[in-house]
Amino acid sequence: MKFPHVTRCRKPGFAVAVCLVGGLGSVACVQTTVQEVRQADTRIGTGESIVILSRKHKTQGETEDDFVTCVSDSVNSGDGALPILSEREFVDATFPWFEPRTAPLNMEDLATVINRPLISRRIDEIGVRYLVWIEGTTERTDESGSLNCTFFSGGIPACFGFLSWESGSNYEAAVWDVERGMTVGRLSSEAAGTSFVPAVVLPIPVIAPVREKACANLSDQIKTFIHPDLSLLPPREG
Repeated sequence: MKFPHVTRCRKPGFAVAVCLVGGLGSVACVQTTVQEVRQADTRIGTGESIVILSRKHKTQGETEDDFVTCVSDSVNSGDGALPILSEREFVDATFPWFEPRTAPLNMEDLATVINRPLISRRIDEIGVRYLVWIEGTTERTDESGSLNCTFFSGGIPACFGFLSWESGSNYEAAVWDVERGMTVGRLSSEAAGTSFVPAVVLPIPVIAPVREKACANLSDQIKTFIHPDLSLLPPREG
């Protein structure tokens, strides 16, 4: 088990945050934490691929489809890119077991479905070695302040005030080894930050990209977990 890693800001007074500041539309500080629990060794061979899934019976608080897409695209690109079979291709290849009306609701259901001989053989035939099941969400909380906008004579718009809110991303990924029929590890990525919009005539949004940071961190974790040699690569900037 690896201990949590917290990305630290280099500015005094922001010991647990990544601070990225630009001009208009600036990026606010984001605090991140990642964790990993390994239950078995991993390695991906020639002709093998990974598929990244999440719950399809959507309710409030369920993992967003675009987050899963973000992780899939990131794992399949950049340094240490790994082969990905898209979720759509996987669902079509295993019809009807992963269609929204019949898809697993959680990791336990996923394991039950995959262990059926017919499904297991089909997944093996399409070359999928690891299934990564993602759960989690990004939420916006603790909004405070207000903005008031009006029009001056001549129709010139102006806004005044200050609005802020907290955002938090919390995602966990379970990695299932199809060949061995077992969970080989669990990964988690958390990110939190405060966004704000000050306005004196013009609003200037300063946004904390918490979901983007959680996606980047979880993607890097998946790469180095599946292919441990990738841990020797330098960490991405930002």
